[in-house]
Parts: sequence; C-alpha cells; structure tokens
Amino acid sequence: MSAIITDQLRILNASNFVSKVTDQTENSYYAFIGLPNATEYASDWDVAPPAPKDSFDQENDYWDSMIGLSKILPEDTSQVVKKNEWESGTIYDMYRHDITSSNISPQSGATSLYSSNYYVINEDLNVYICLDNGASPENDFKGNQSLDQPTFVALEPRKAGNSGDGYVWKYLYTIKPKDLVKFDTVFYMPTPKNWATNTDTQAVRNHATSSGQLKIVKIKNRGVGVNFTSGNTITDVPIKGDGTGAFATVILNSDQKVETVVISKGGSGYTFGTLDLESRGVTIQDTSPVFDVIIPPKGGHGFDVYNELGASNVLFYTRIENSTENPDFIVGNQISRFGIVENPLQYGSTEILTDTTVSSLYALKLKSLNTQSTDFYKEVSIEADSFFTQTLDTNVTAVGRVISYDKNTGVLKYWQDRRLVGFNTDGSRNSSPSYGFNLERFTATPTSNGSVEINFDNGVDLQINTNFDGSTETINNNTYQLGQSFIKGVSNPEVEKHSGNIIYVDNRPSITRSSNQKEDIKVILQF
Repeated sequence: MSAIITDQLRILNASNFVSKVTDQTENSYYAFIGLPNATEYASDWDVAPPAPKDSFDQENDYWDSMIGLSKILPEDTSQVVKKNEWESGTIYDMYRHDITSSNISPQSGATSLYSSNYYVINEDLNVYICLDNGASPENDFKGNQSLDQPTFVALEPRKAGNSGDGYVWKYLYTIKPKDLVKFDTVFYMPTPKNWATNTDTQAVRNHATSSGQLKIVKIKNRGVGVNFTSGNTITDVPIKGDGTGAFATVILNSDQKVETVVISKGGSGYTFGTLDLESRGVTIQDTSPVFDVIIPPKGGHGFDVYNELGASNVLFYTRIENSTENPDFIVGNQISRFGIVENPLQYGSTEILTDTTVSSLYALKLKSLNTQSTDFYKEVSIEADSFFTQTLDTNVTAVGRVISYDKNTGVLKYWQDRRLVGFNTDGSRNSSPSYGFNLERFTATPTSNGSVEINFDNGVDLQINTNFDGSTETINNNTYQLGQSFIKGVSNPEVEKHSGNIIYVDNRPSITRSSNQKEDIKVILQF
C-alpha cells in the first residue's frame, strides 16, 4: 500500500502555523540566543558547529544556556517561497497542472510544479508567474530564452516586450520594502500576508474569478491537412471538457497546419479539456492536431497565491539589539545558538510570557567587602565564562559561570552549567565533582555557616548587596536600567526555565556581542 503527504498539506500547515503565531491572545513565540561558551562543548565548534540534537535532555540544556528572548510579533512572520530573480537568457518553466515524476517538465526536468522554475521576481520587486514560455513542437517543447523582463502590473496576462520570445506573464503582487527587509533572503522571498483578505491584493484576487479560468492552450501536434472553408482564422472554437463557456481562436498556416491558438473566453469549472474543431466545420484530411489545455489552479491565477506558488515555508524575523532602557541582551560575551520557543511562561507563574524582551539569566547585585574600599567592585576584572562560588552551608557550595559583569552597577549575570556539578551534557556523571552533585542556587540568606561572599576563580572576592531592591540604580545622577528586578541583591530570570516548547534550534559559530551590535535573525521553517 502506497501513500503520500501532499504539497497541499504542507502549505496548509504553513498557513495554519502563521495564523497560530498571529493570534497573540492564545500564543506567544520568542526567538532566543544562548550558549556563550560553545568551544567548551566542542573544541572545533567555531569551525564546524555540531548539528543540534532533538531530545528532552537536549531541550533542558538549551534552556540552561539560554541568555535572552525577543518576542516574535505578528508582523514578523511570513510564508515565503523560493526566490527566482528574472535573468535575461534564461529558459523558464511555464505553469503546468500536470507535472509529476512520470510527466517531467521539459524545460528543467522538474518532477513537480513547485520544484520547477515557473515564476520570477523582477528588479521592481514585482512577482509574475510564467503562463507560456514559447514551448512548441519545433523546440521540443523546451521553450525559448526569456528576453523581455516583465514590468507591467496589469491584471490580464500579457507579453513583456517586443522581442518575440513567446513568453506570457501573469502579474501576482509586489513585495513591499518593509517586507523585503524582514523576509527577503538569498534563497527565499515573501508572499503577502492574509492573501484572502488583504486589500492590497484584492484586485488580483477578484480578477482571478471574474476573468474566467482558462488562459493558455499549447499545441502538441499541429496536424496535417486541416481545412476550414471560411479562411485561415477559426473563431469561437468550443473547449470541451467538464467546464463550460470557454472558447478559442485558431489560426491555420498556408501548410494547412495549426499555427496559433488563443483563448478568447476563459469559461469556468474546467479540470480537463480539448478543442472541438469539428463543431466549427473543420475537416482533417491527414493528421488531427493535438492540443494541451493548461488548467489553472482552483479559482484561477491569482486567487490563492500560497497554493499557486507553493508557500510551504515560514520565515520568522526578529532583531536582537542592545537597549539602555531594557538591557536583556548581554555584551562582551559570545552567543553560539539561536532558536524559537513556543509559549514560554512568566517566571514563577502559569501565565504565558508577553513581554517584548526578557532575560533568561540569573543575576546578582554585588558590592565590595566590608574590608575593601567602597568602589572596589568597580575596579576588579571578572572574565566572561569564569567560575564563581558561594558557601551556603558547611560543605554546601553554589557555583556559577559568568555571562557578564557591569562594573558601573555591580550587576553579575550568570548561568549554572550542569557540568560544574559533575553532569556531562549527555547525562553521564563524573565520579568526583568539586561541588557535589546538587546545583545549588545563590542566595542572599545562607545559613549561619554560610556567607553572602562571592568568590571568583581569579581570586577576586565580592559580596551580595543584600540591601538592594529594585530594577534601577542612580549613580552620579545617571540612572541605570538593570533589566531585571532584584530582591536583596538577587534576581531570577524573567522567564520560567524549561517552560513552553523549543521548536527550532540553530548552532552557529560564536559571535562576540558588543554594545553597538544588532543581529537580524531570520529563521525558515519548512513544512
């Protein structure tokens, strides 16, 4: 028993997924960055990043090393299709309804419509579908080179110029500059959002149904001895099939062969058809001509651009940038991983996260020890990815890894790597970890045998500022946004770790983030 998952299911899944992302009342999607010390996971990471692994254990590791999240807004999601830029001299496929593995495209050898090269984007960002490429029996149905770039925005299909290349193009839509910035890539281009209700595409959509469906008939065999008593032009030739109302005009040449066929009325409801010359009084002395009626997609060309172009891919866009108002993204350290998480929760809550950006890091507000100068915490050097500890009780130690340290405010952002307490990323365990097997949390209230002192592996000692509450600090008349709220000098992440579903992960060579840096993240999901 054989079965397939059709392309239409993939397109439907892509459309449904965009709708789900767009519904902000029910869902929240976030892009995240993470993994600041990738080369400790794999020494050759920056040369050949390993493929992400898909397991619940790996998902936990993704959460552990996550740094910050940025909300993906409804306007930051689009169905995209393969980009085909018009280029003079190219032989393009034409739209056909019957390309399969047993009926390949004669131009490209494609085994399906969506893998063929049948639409283009021009230099003005207009998108056209190729309805006719000049294919004929004389060129083995392979078509001609395209010489005239289509530039018109008329609703009816037409030729692009006067070269005689035989191409007929149908205008579909124009990509807006703002969509080009977000959704254009080297290999993909966007389709308009909400095609069925979009007012910008209404004219194309309405014209698809009002103009009739059939647009192109190709000649497979010109016939021999085709006679018509009233001259060489045969008008109102009915197109027989399961539809109604379609007619064509046929012109014969002096050799009594069919020269051209043009649809004069498109009719409606056709899924197959052919020309009925005999009903117009045509007689065949030798060989009957053979015609190939091209059946447009349901509703006509331009009725549903997602189905017509095969929009089974979804692109997410988000921009990661630094902000003095909300410093959720670190600087001075590296990132090596991007991803998307669905419906993460607010920290300590069952409510779905809705903030624009959030930090997924723990943080401590530090100050100098009582025996040090007041500004000592501003003078020390604390390296990214280094270790630090806090004694919580007799033989109980918390250990963390530095993400960033702000000397102005004394804010230390960190994450707790499971390997620091003896667990490898594959779940195996070291025999004798330095800090026991429990990944203890840092706290402002250790036992009487513990201390609020923080000890760094380079010998620097500071302490938690247990008198500090809040999310801002004013120093020398400058107010600093800390990005997180502190209670007694301790801050939790703004997102509940290990909540929601991580649906996409991409490992990349390490990028060191600077204060003036921005990252445009474009993620393509293929359905």
